[in-house]
Amino acid sequence: MSDGRLIRAIGLMSGTSMDGVDAALVETDGEGRVVLGPTVFTPYPVALRQLLKRANEVALGLDDRTARPAPLAEAEAWVTRAQTEAVAAFVAGLDVRPDVVGFHGQTVMHAPERGMTMQLGDGAAMARGLGIPVVYDLRAADVAAGGEGAPLVPVFHRALVLQAGLPLPAAVLNIGGVANVTWVGPDGDIVAFDTGPGNALLDDLMEARHDLLMDEGGVRAAAGTADAAVVRAYLDDAYFDRPAPKSLDRSNFDRSLVDHLSTEDAAATLVEVTAGAVARGLAMLEGMPKSLTIGGGGARNPALMAALERATGLVPESADAFGWSAAFLEAQAFGYLAVRAMKGLPITFPRTTGVAAPITGGVFARP
Repeated sequence: MSDGRLIRAIGLMSGTSMDGVDAALVETDGEGRVVLGPTVFTPYPVALRQLLKRANEVALGLDDRTARPAPLAEAEAWVTRAQTEAVAAFVAGLDVRPDVVGFHGQTVMHAPERGMTMQLGDGAAMARGLGIPVVYDLRAADVAAGGEGAPLVPVFHRALVLQAGLPLPAAVLNIGGVANVTWVGPDGDIVAFDTGPGNALLDDLMEARHDLLMDEGGVRAAAGTADAAVVRAYLDDAYFDRPAPKSLDRSNFDRSLVDHLSTEDAAATLVEVTAGAVARGLAMLEGMPKSLTIGGGGARNPALMAALERATGLVPESADAFGWSAAFLEAQAFGYLAVRAMKGLPITFPRTTGVAAPITGGVFARP
């Protein structure tokens, strides 16, 4: 039972797009009460994005999640410093002081089949720098217990869905670099998994060909024609037949399948892959959701939203429509998860990560 006290938390999320860090203030009891506060995005400098991509390449070959060979040590120090500075600037503009920071860190490798997940970020250094307690390394305990370590946000999605009184079953789809869905059933039970590629392949395409971070507004995808054979080739991957729970690393799918296409046709193709993967995922659920709420960068891509409607038969709605924040939903989730972790409440569950029993997670660092 909740004691009713709301705890102020700042959640941080720097996703697989590696473009910067989202920060969001939430006030919550870590259970059913959630008050969403201010948010801010702080972009990473180009040099840090490039360093993180090199770190990602090195991390993929490691079998020790604590190892920090070059350039991982440099990347971790920079991520920690950049996010600490971002939080300090954010807090300076608030009327209240947070009780805790939920620090996700920067994922550079996720391979739960090998018992591996690595998020760069020194939570103890952040706590010292801010003078605020920090909860970090939130995926490791689940992976160590045999879970996928992802997705972590479903328990937060459930709190929002139930608080809003949405008709059940309902689905919340986060489209970051990888896309993940949370299904909230009629009894409030949750099922969750990564559906497949989100924005990562499309973002990488735009950066490689045009030095852009994304297909802004889905303009390129809307101007192109999807290659049906390439879409089928992606969706023939064995991942889509695996039962949930399941999770992905951004590197699990190869952009080279669209190398022969124009930028517009390649973008249109990758949008259809993301939407088709979501449709495959929804078909695995115990019942089709009555609503499909979209968070993450994908909510800002009209071409992707249209593709989702065609593929699923549902009308996707941005999380903004419910007074939530499509752009900051994951950052808000990590503030909520930090509070749950402080209270020793579970953050992962058998039907969200495949862990044997609900468990808490995270490392608590005091200033």
